[in-house]
Amino acid sequence: MRDPAADSDTYTTALSSSNGKWRTNLHKTNPDLFTRLAAGQSPQILWVGCSDSRCPETTILGLQPGDVFVHRNIANILTPTDLNSLSVIQYAVQYLKVKHVIVCGHTSCGGVAAALDNKKLGLIDTWLMPLRTLRKENLDLLNGLDEKQRSLKLVELNVRHGVKVIEENPLVIDAIAERGLKIHGLIYDVGCGELKELDIEEDEEVVKGRKTVFKTEA
Repeated sequence: MRDPAADSDTYTTALSSSNGKWRTNLHKTNPDLFTRLAAGQSPQILWVGCSDSRCPETTILGLQPGDVFVHRNIANILTPTDLNSLSVIQYAVQYLKVKHVIVCGHTSCGGVAAALDNKKLGLIDTWLMPLRTLRKENLDLLNGLDEKQRSLKLVELNVRHGVKVIEENPLVIDAIAERGLKIHGLIYDVGCGELKELDIEEDEEVVKGRKTVFKTEA
């Protein structure tokens, strides 16, 4: 019988070796990087994405450590009352002063597939409730599509909803007005590695209405 501890030691040794090669290669191309990172961070981007292992934001964007501040959860769900995401948004926008906020969904999303199904999953059912609500609100539209297009459409609807949640955040409203913070909605295709940006432009009256309702004053 194999010793599980031995398998664990082999795995951690392999990880350590891989880390060493990564550090060496990165040092060759960017010798000052780790020194700069040790002094602090100044990312330009807040990335709100899915926890899916196929969607590593820094790799997808072709960037390096320190370039992206990140919040990830199952199916990149954003709600106005989730303290986890709200804390990340506040820190990124108010203190790190990121210039861009990206909400990114992806194809073949397991969370989206679960929300389109009706199987009991336990605790995750509660987490997916916002996605199920989006499904309910767009049931006729989704039912008129084939399985692949139905999944992609719910991914898109979820990204658009996440963008809306971001845009209704009072700190974000202020940052847009005061320093031109930009919000983006993206979909990542795990089958080819392509990022597609959604058109999220709004009429001036919509923007004005949002400011009227959600902007707060000290």
